[in-house]
Amino acid sequence: MSKWVYYQCTMRRLIYKIFLKPFFFLFNPELVHDFFILAGELLGRSRLGQSLVNTLFGQRKKIVTVVDGIEYKSRVILSAGFDTDGRLIKTLPFVGFGGEEIGSITARVCKGNDTPRLTRLKKTKSIQVYKGLRNRGVEELIKKIKKTKVEENFVLGISIARTNNNENSNPESSIDDYFYSYRRLVETGVGDYYTINISCPNAFSGEFFLEPKNLDKLLEKLSEIKNHKPVYIKMPINKDWKGFKQLLEVAKQFKIVKGVVVGNLDKSYRGCARGERPKQWRGGLSGVPCRELSNELIKNIKMTYRDRFTIIGAGGVFTPEDALKKMELGADLIQLITGMIFEGPQLINDINNAVDKKYR
Repeated sequence: MSKWVYYQCTMRRLIYKIFLKPFFFLFNPELVHDFFILAGELLGRSRLGQSLVNTLFGQRKKIVTVVDGIEYKSRVILSAGFDTDGRLIKTLPFVGFGGEEIGSITARVCKGNDTPRLTRLKKTKSIQVYKGLRNRGVEELIKKIKKTKVEENFVLGISIARTNNNENSNPESSIDDYFYSYRRLVETGVGDYYTINISCPNAFSGEFFLEPKNLDKLLEKLSEIKNHKPVYIKMPINKDWKGFKQLLEVAKQFKIVKGVVVGNLDKSYRGCARGERPKQWRGGLSGVPCRELSNELIKNIKMTYRDRFTIIGAGGVFTPEDALKKMELGADLIQLITGMIFEGPQLINDINNAVDKKYR
C-alpha cells in the first residue's frame, strides 16, 4: 500500500470515528439504518453515485476467490439482516464487498416485531436485534432482482427463513413455508447461493429446526428440488458442541448442503458490558459478544469435518485481525454488519488489503 493510499484510508477512519459515528449515534438506530438503505439505494441508481461510493470506499485491487464454484472479488460479504429486501444490490459492490446475503426472506410478507427493534449497546459494541424477520416477501424480492443488473462477480446470497406469524406454529407448516420460498427462488434462477436460516432468535413460536429430527425433515423436503447452486445453513451460536455437532451430523447426510454460516446472534447476553445488559430479554446480540463463540465453533467444525463443510464466519468482525483469525481457524468467507456500523465502511477495504497481503 502506497503512503498516499494509507493516508486516505487513515483519514476516512478518523472522519467516521470522530465526526460521523457520534452524529449518527444520536439518533434511533432503526431510523439511521433506514436512512442508509434509502441513501445507498439512491446512490446505486446512477453511475455518478456508484463512482462516488467507489472513490470513498471502493476496493483498489481485484481479489478473486472461488468458493463452491462461485467467484468472489472479495472474501467479505454483507451479512443477512441489513439489506433485507435487496435494495443495495447496485451500491454494495462499490464499497468493496464481494457479495451480500439478502434477507432473511420469507414466503409471505412479514411486518416484523414491535419497536424498538434495534438497540445499541455502545460499550458492549453490539446491537440488540429484535426485527422479527421484517421483509416484503419472496415474490417481491424475485421481481426486484429480475429487473436489476448485478455487477460482475458480485455474489447474491439469499437467506430463507419461515414467515414469522402464528400460521407457522408447528414444524410441518414451517417446512412448507421454507419449501415455497426455496422452490420459487430455484425455479426463477434468482440468487447465486441460498442460506437456510434455522436459528433466528426472535421468530414466533421458537426454533423448531434446532431439533435434529425436525432439521432432517426440512432438508429432506428441500432436497426434492433440483438445484445446483450452493446451499448453506445459518447455525445457532449458543449451542454447546455436542448439540451443535448433532445438527451437523444431520446436515452432512444431504448433498444439497455445501456448508454453514457460523453463526447467528448471541442469545445468552453474557457478553454485555457492565450496566448494559438489556432489561428485556428478547432477540439476540450482534457484534463483539458473538466473536469468541463463533471462533470456537469454526475451529471445531474444521477440526472435526475437514473440508466437508464450507464455513462462512460471522460474528464480531471489527478489525482486519478479526477477519484473518476466522480464516486461520477455517472460515472460507467472512460476513459482517455490526463491525461496519461501529468502525465505518472503510473496514471492508482494510480487511481486503489485509487478506490480499496475507494470501496473495
